[in-house]
Order: sequence, then structure tokens, then C-alpha cells
Amino acid sequence: MNRLWEKYLPQIEERVATLQRAADSLASGDLTPVEQRKAASDAHKLAGVLGTFGLNDGTALAREAESLYEGSEEEMRRLTTHLASIAEKLQAMIAERK
Repeated sequence: MNRLWEKYLPQIEERVATLQRAADSLASGDLTPVEQRKAASDAHKLAGVLGTFGLNDGTALAREAESLYEGSEEEMRRLTTHLASIAEKLQAMIAERK
């Protein structure tokens, strides 16, 4: 399982980085629809892969991010800080798993 983790770690980290960039863009008012869809897609993929590696809390966070990025622009803006926090928590979980 550790070999698989190491194999997929760069992809996992890139997906979390996508969520962080989307949260940053949202905070600055520059989130494009393409970035929003990419963030939702990457969050969906993270939810699946993190569960595979026993990071069930990460799966829950990724699902929440996916739901928020699939939601309305108004709701996303209202929860900008929370979306950034989700990305930070995911980064910390992954760093701890390394």
C-alpha cells in the first residue's frame, strides 16, 4: 500500500493544490467557471483516492469541497475562508501520511 501511496502522491498533491488555487482565486474574485469545474472534479477524485488510503476524514473534506464548488457562486463566496481551510487541512493530512 505504501508503494501505491508514493506512486499517486504527486497526483494527490496536485489535486489539493488545485483546491488551494481555486480558494485563492475565489478570495480575490477571480475564480473562473473552468477553475470552479476543475476544483469540483479534483475534489471528487480526491474523495475516492483518500478513502482508499484510509484517510476517511480527508474523503469527507474533499466531498464537502466538491459539493461547495458545484454550488452557487454566492454560497462559494460566503464560504471562501472555509474552502481555503479545507485545502489546508487536506495538505496537512497528506503531509502527515507521508
